[in-house]
Amino acid sequence: MTAAPPVTGPVPLSRNRDYRLLWGGQALSEFGFHAAVIGFPLLVLALTGSGAASGLVMGTVAAAQMVVGLPAGVLVDRLDRKAVMLGCEAAQAVSAISLVAAVWSGAATVWHMVVVAAVFGASAALFAPAENASLPALVADGQLPTAVAMNTARASMGQLAGTATGGFLFAAGRFVPFLVDAVTHTLSFVALLFVRLPRRERAPGGPGPLRREALAGLRWVWREPRIRVTVVCAVVLNLFFSAYYLVVIVLAESRGVPSGEVGVMAAMLGVGGVLGALVAPVLHRRLGPYGAIVAVFWALAGLAPVTVLLDSGYLIGVLFALIALFPPAANTAIMTDQLLRTPDELRGRLTSTLVLACGTAGAAGPALGGSLAQALPGGRAILLCSAGMAAAAVLATLSPALRALSRRAEDGRPVPAG
Repeated sequence: MTAAPPVTGPVPLSRNRDYRLLWGGQALSEFGFHAAVIGFPLLVLALTGSGAASGLVMGTVAAAQMVVGLPAGVLVDRLDRKAVMLGCEAAQAVSAISLVAAVWSGAATVWHMVVVAAVFGASAALFAPAENASLPALVADGQLPTAVAMNTARASMGQLAGTATGGFLFAAGRFVPFLVDAVTHTLSFVALLFVRLPRRERAPGGPGPLRREALAGLRWVWREPRIRVTVVCAVVLNLFFSAYYLVVIVLAESRGVPSGEVGVMAAMLGVGGVLGALVAPVLHRRLGPYGAIVAVFWALAGLAPVTVLLDSGYLIGVLFALIALFPPAANTAIMTDQLLRTPDELRGRLTSTLVLACGTAGAAGPALGGSLAQALPGGRAILLCSAGMAAAAVLATLSPALRALSRRAEDGRPVPAG
């Protein structure tokens, strides 16, 4: 009698060659990206002394991400996703090299930097949905929460390390941050070449008009109750948290907090984000998707008002770290559920819709915060922002669609929440 072959589970992420190549390449790429982004205003100021020109270049990165955001999802669903990611890395490497050459030869201009910034923003807008949509093809369903959390940790570490290092690189030479960016994107391109991404089945009939496919993605997001309510909650939370962050900075300066302490406050937000991403898989397993989302929303709504009582930039920094510790767990729960729920041919549009919605809220938040800081005393403005975050927490808590979220076992099969 022949013995049955042993049942083997999925390859652990630590031994998943393709995921490691993608993750490692992007860790380098994101470090270089943020080092270059912090180098942009420094280079503009060094060449022109104009704050307005510096703002133009920096704003171009965000503007390009917003403009390309929605059609990016359609293109990612329509084209080969690995080819899209390779094209993004190549475009950023080539544009960064062109700027290095211009700075080295003394021919750099603001408009050249605007073009490079636009390439950076558009590439980032295309790469994110392509990578997120590819994750379910690279890892097992049960490993998806950990993979999402590890990607969040990677992004936080890249932003923190790149932003902190960019100034020192610029001090070593005006072209150095952009040279580092070109090298890191080139290395990421090479790593991506060796990622084995399974071939996708093409939908019959061929692609339709870009506008119609984009609207189809938006309709899908809106018609799915669970996805719709998480998008609404995330938009409200992002709007009021972005406003709160600016109000806290204004309040700290009005209370005489030294600029060095204000810098520590911002850095602690990044530190908390990294730590939060590392513990997100544990929170996701112990609390379940619904518990993780609701706990995060209430933690932010409860911690934010404490700022009114603090005068020390260092204590506010500790509070910022605590606040940033929780969102990655909610992001892991939301993104995992949505990727598994969404058909593969719509996953790119799902991610681009989420990025666009939350990005718009994040961009509008500082404008709201500035208006509140000007119209109200700092303490009242903080309490108003906290009330907005509490409203999002109430919406998430009472939502039947979110309460229906079930825990997922390690093998990816749903089990009842408890």
